[in-house]
Order: sequence, then C-alpha cells, then structure tokens
Amino acid sequence: MIHDTPIADQPVVTTDRFILRPLRASDAGLITHYASEKRVATMTSNLPHPYPPGAAEAFIERMSATDRVEDAWAMDGTAADAPELMGVITLKRMDRNQSEVGYWVAPPFWNTGLASEAVQALVTANPLSNATMFASVFQDNPASARVLTHCGFEYIGDAESFSIARNTSVQTWTYLKRMG
Repeated sequence: MIHDTPIADQPVVTTDRFILRPLRASDAGLITHYASEKRVATMTSNLPHPYPPGAAEAFIERMSATDRVEDAWAMDGTAADAPELMGVITLKRMDRNQSEVGYWVAPPFWNTGLASEAVQALVTANPLSNATMFASVFQDNPASARVLTHCGFEYIGDAESFSIARNTSVQTWTYLKRMG
C-alpha cells in the first residue's frame, strides 16, 4: 500500500523554485502523463514506451519501500505556484559509498534550468552522504550532458546502456562527481 506520509529517511531538499520531496501516491497521475511522452521515455534507460497502466503506482511503491535501493524525489513547484510534479530525480545506491543520479524533466519545463537546479540541489544536500556520484546520459541528449557538467560532474568515458523505450542499447557518456 502506498502512503502519502513522508519517507522517514529521505529528506526534503528546498531550492528557490521548487522542493525535492519523496514521491507520494498522488504523483501517479502526473508521472503517468509525463512518462507516457515518447520524448521523455526515449531519453531514459528505464521508462517503457508505451507506458503501461499501473507502472507509476508500482514505481512509487518501490520508491517508498523500506528496503529500497533507490530514492526518488518529485520536483514539486507548488510553493512557487508551479505544478506539483515537474520531473523526477533519483539516487540509486551502489557499493563503496557511491550513488548513480538519474532524472527526467517533463517537456513543458525543458530548457528552463530545472534539471540543473535539481541535480545541484541533490549534490549539495548529498542525502546519502556519498563519497562519489555517477551519472550517464545518452549521447543523443547533449542537454543532459550540459546539466551534469554545469553541476561539476566530470566526463570519465563512453559506455552503453539498454533503453527499454528504444528496445536497444544506446551509446552513453558517463560522468563522475567526487563529493566533499
């Protein structure tokens, strides 16, 4: 069962334009709406296209579990009279005190600096007290690469990742941010 109460070990991170807060059940509709957009799904490794019924609810439930390996935050702009969900940013736990950053932004908020502000806020907060954060972006998404370099991530090499929406492996650029 999904609850709308805050997840105890996942902090809220505040920025000037929005907050990063744990996902809640009421986010399912907007997650479904935006994740169903092909332009969003094809720039991620883990969003299917078409986006199946119940996928958002299952995602929120996984991100709310006490034994989760990944934390997800909604980019919530309600405090600044913006929408309740403008995108999602995640930290997936890895070994050796490291995490992998992932994010997607809803198309109405592309090219507004939202992704850069969200990544920078999460890096600054460092909620998992990581020594290192990693991220990778598809090579046909240079805007996401600029987000990472703007936030102090360093390019460390090329790789590839399977994209569920594309049903194929896609060339990626990988980035690293040493914390503290």
